[in-house]
Amino acid sequence: MLNTPVLKLTAELISKKSITPDDQGCQTILANLLEQAGFTVTPFIFEDTHNLWATHVGTPSQPEPVLCLAGHTDVVPPGELSQWEYDPFEPTIKNGFLYGRGAADMKASLAVQVISAIEFVKQHPKHIGTLAFLITSDEEGHAKNGTQKVLTYLFEKNPNFKIHYALIGEPSSVSQLGDTIKIGRRGSLTGLLTVQGIQGHVAYPQRALNPFHLISRALTEFISYSFDQGNQDFPPTSLQFTDINFGLGADNVIPGKFSAGFNLRFSPMQTADNIQAIFTQILAQNNLLTPEHYTLTWRLSGLPFHTPPQSKLILAVQAAIQHITGIMPILSTSGGTSDGRFFALYGTEVVELGPLNDTIHKINERVNIAELSQLQKIYTHIFNQVL
Repeated sequence: MLNTPVLKLTAELISKKSITPDDQGCQTILANLLEQAGFTVTPFIFEDTHNLWATHVGTPSQPEPVLCLAGHTDVVPPGELSQWEYDPFEPTIKNGFLYGRGAADMKASLAVQVISAIEFVKQHPKHIGTLAFLITSDEEGHAKNGTQKVLTYLFEKNPNFKIHYALIGEPSSVSQLGDTIKIGRRGSLTGLLTVQGIQGHVAYPQRALNPFHLISRALTEFISYSFDQGNQDFPPTSLQFTDINFGLGADNVIPGKFSAGFNLRFSPMQTADNIQAIFTQILAQNNLLTPEHYTLTWRLSGLPFHTPPQSKLILAVQAAIQHITGIMPILSTSGGTSDGRFFALYGTEVVELGPLNDTIHKINERVNIAELSQLQKIYTHIFNQVL
């Protein structure tokens, strides 16, 4: 039933147990196909992460614009195997769907990108500009040794180098292929707060200091604080506590320490520095003034980015989707971080377009087979408009 090049390649990629950051040979498969089609392929290995950079220049005298197709071969762990209807690393077709870990996020998109690109350069060997690929194996992890490092290398090697457009195959669709495309993402800032008290017996509170009592009012203020109202392209900045550690498992002991992890997804209306200042101010207002009382550490995973709706790439993607599916996509900035944030730092127009995201990271992840041929037509239409 693997009767198309896209379906065959998707299944081959799914069969590789490429849990972050172990590529498991996925990029070798893709590199071989691209090299056979005339792409110049350069592997980049940074520590435990495999990356692939590939380019096809149709007309050497016209190497611009550069359209980069971006994606990742790594997947999240499958979870409890007994809950899967099929083995997550044995691609299975059932009722018009292809099942397997990474089917939607994002091995199907990678297969569509590669096959579409190969067929495009075969039909248009003298196309203008450069069709490129940047593929990594650490997008689902800390993203330290992948797209970010490859882009840093490329731009440091040639300061005049530019990637004009990045088309990322992340699963963006909600109910129907192409109904939603991502034109930006919110920033992500993670904090870890630890409050120090004095452990003691609950019957002698005067000899102890309960750290939860110290922080409780501040926690309420954090949760209720309105950081901003967002704007027409971004929802308001949001805070979610993700991990709380308090207590020793005994009902007669006042714990000596309270810690909480939290994450903020913030809009361009806000900055990481301002958010940190707000937290410090609220803590001070609640008599938590010095490192003797608390420690607060931060990790910035990405800044917010946004491609203007009237940019050439967005208009090309909208036109392609409307031509193939008859629908006009919603322009969205929702969801978690993506490697688009690294391209945006260099002034690249970024759009994310891929299959439905309803089963990503879930048990029985799957992709609609019929939509893969549609996605291939959409990508091809975009190539014809941009290159």
